[in-house]
Amino acid sequence: MGSCRHWLLPYSAACCSFCMLILLLQLMFSAANETTTGNYSNNNVIMLSFGLYVDSCPEAEPIVFSWVEKAVSEDPRMAASLLRLHFHDCFVNGCDASVLLDDSENFMGEKSAAPNANSLRGFELIDAIKADLEFLCPTTVSCADILAIAARDSVLLSGGPGWQVQMGRRDSVSASKTAANNNIPGPNSDVPTLLSKFQAAGLSLQDMVALSGAHTMGKARCSTFSARIAAGPPDVNLEFLQSLQQLCSSQADGNATLADLDHVSPTAFDNQYYVNLLSGEGLLGSDQALVAGSDETRAIIEAYAADVGVFFEGFRQAMVRMGSLVQLQEEGQIRTNCRVVNS
Repeated sequence: MGSCRHWLLPYSAACCSFCMLILLLQLMFSAANETTTGNYSNNNVIMLSFGLYVDSCPEAEPIVFSWVEKAVSEDPRMAASLLRLHFHDCFVNGCDASVLLDDSENFMGEKSAAPNANSLRGFELIDAIKADLEFLCPTTVSCADILAIAARDSVLLSGGPGWQVQMGRRDSVSASKTAANNNIPGPNSDVPTLLSKFQAAGLSLQDMVALSGAHTMGKARCSTFSARIAAGPPDVNLEFLQSLQQLCSSQADGNATLADLDHVSPTAFDNQYYVNLLSGEGLLGSDQALVAGSDETRAIIEAYAADVGVFFEGFRQAMVRMGSLVQLQEEGQIRTNCRVVNS
């Protein structure tokens, strides 16, 4: 690893901690036989690979980790926010960092879309990471790859599994507010609607249930689950709903009040989310629908609730599949500023 020599690097943890160094080495060696060259295939679709920055920017993953580690230590909720940024990016035309683009004269960005407005967080942290990487390795590491690495590190730092992140994503030159509104699953979706959106993105029912486990961390506004309070399914946990009603009515602007997606262990990445679903304590309507709306999804939930290792493996595999959703052609670029297209 190179030395930590840039004033932008966050405190002394910028030099990758020993445990992170060991993790990266283990992941690198475990994927050694799978490493390919990062380039374009014959039809100009991006090919992802393991270890892409080992030579061109060896400090890339340690730098991302150190920033995420600092941010999560100061605000544990940031782990869920970074994970959500990656999700919301990949569900709109693949993992291309389009979610990071500000509005321009040429397009309305995705930040103001209904699933994202006043909800997505972590943009300033991504800016800081990108500034560091541009200083050390100019025009080398894409914003989309930063999002994928930060999502992995957020899970790891919260007690969840690690995985080898494939690299080589390109950054889009446009964004789509309309696609964000249409493609990202809503908080009150039923199982058929959820499944159609996941399948449209190239993901399976198993992936859908595993990735929903990201709701074992983070918070949601009362406005996102007000419909669940008003009229839950027949098997609702009435005591739980009453506690939500009390929370959301306790302040003048109840819709702005935040509730934990997992009220038992809200900052830990574990399988408690699935345990909660089985007891009727899923916060969002789309969460609880996974239990009540399909025997197939309920069976997966029961397996994940019974064995955290089974969940971790399912989540790890689903994250790799989601992270490999790339649709960009040759116009993709390595943005020097994640918020704007290169001039």
